[in-house]
Amino acid sequence: MAELMLFRLDADGRDVELSGSTVALEVELQRRVEAGLEEMLGIRFLASEYPTGPWHRGRIDTLGLDENGSPVVIEFKKGSDSGVLSQAVSYLSWLDSAHHEFEALVRKVLGAEAAESVDWRRPRMICIAAGFSHHDRVAVQRLPERIDLVRYRVFEGGLLSLLLVDSSPGSPSLAASRRHREREAAVVSAPVVPVGPAPGSGGLVPTCLRDLYSELDDALTAWGEVEVAALRHYIAYRRLVNVASVLFRPMHEAILVYLRLDPDSVVLEEGFTRDMRGIGHLGTGDLEVRLVSAADLEKATPLIRQAFEAA
Repeated sequence: MAELMLFRLDADGRDVELSGSTVALEVELQRRVEAGLEEMLGIRFLASEYPTGPWHRGRIDTLGLDENGSPVVIEFKKGSDSGVLSQAVSYLSWLDSAHHEFEALVRKVLGAEAAESVDWRRPRMICIAAGFSHHDRVAVQRLPERIDLVRYRVFEGGLLSLLLVDSSPGSPSLAASRRHREREAAVVSAPVVPVGPAPGSGGLVPTCLRDLYSELDDALTAWGEVEVAALRHYIAYRRLVNVASVLFRPMHEAILVYLRLDPDSVVLEEGFTRDMRGIGHLGTGDLEVRLVSAADLEKATPLIRQAFEAA
C-alpha cells in the first residue's frame, strides 16, 4: 500500500520524519473533513448522519455533491474495517433508489440550479479509513460501482493527510444514463455539430482539434492514475478532485484547459493564461490556459505538472 512520508525541518536544518497516527474517535475525522469538504475533496456538503430508511437500515456519514454534479456518499472508519466495502455498496444501492429524495435535499441545501444539474450516471462512494486490506483493493477493481479508497493520517501541528490508495471509475447505470439523456433533451441549448469519437473523449472532440487534444490527453494522463470523465460540457481529469477541465472552442480552433492552480503562482500571459477567479465558466479550476498549437501545449506542460503535483 502507498505510504505518505512527511518531514519537518528541525532547528539544525535536518529533516525529521513525522509519525502519523489515527484519530481517537471516528467523529473527529468526520467533522474535520466535513468542515473542509470542498477544499479537500471538491465536494459540496449536503448532510451528516443521513438515515437511509427501514430497508437499508443505516445512517450515511456524509452526503455531498461533487464538482461534476455526481452524488457522493462518504463513509469514515477510524481504523481498518473489512466491512467498509459492503457498507459502501449498500449505501450506493440506497442512493440509486432515492433519486427524488436526494434531489430534494440538493434543492433545499444548494438551490434549484444544483438540483437540476445532478448527474446520476456515476454516483460516487468515498471510503476514508486508516487502512485497507489487499482484498479491499482487489474487490474495488471488480465492483461496477465508482468507489475511492482514501487513507488518512493525522500528524502533530494539526496536519491531516488524505491519500488516494485505490479507485474504480465504475460503470454508468443504463437507467441513469437514459434519464440523463432525457433530461438533457429537455434543456434548450445551442445546436451541436456531431463529431466522431476520439479515445477517452466521449465524442466531444471537434475534428479540427483532435490531433492537439490527443497530445493534450497524453500530457494530462502522464501523472500516474488519472480518471478521465467525459461530461456534458467538458472533459474532467481527476484524482480525488478535478485537476483539469478541458473545453473545446472549434470556431476559434482552440482548446481551453482550466487547471486547479492558484493564478497568483503563475506569471500570466495575455492570450495564453487567465485568472478566472470570480468569472463564471464551465468546468472547474481558477487558471485558464488557451491552446491553439503544439507550441502552446509545450509551454503549458509545466503548468499541468504543477497542478498535478499539488493535487
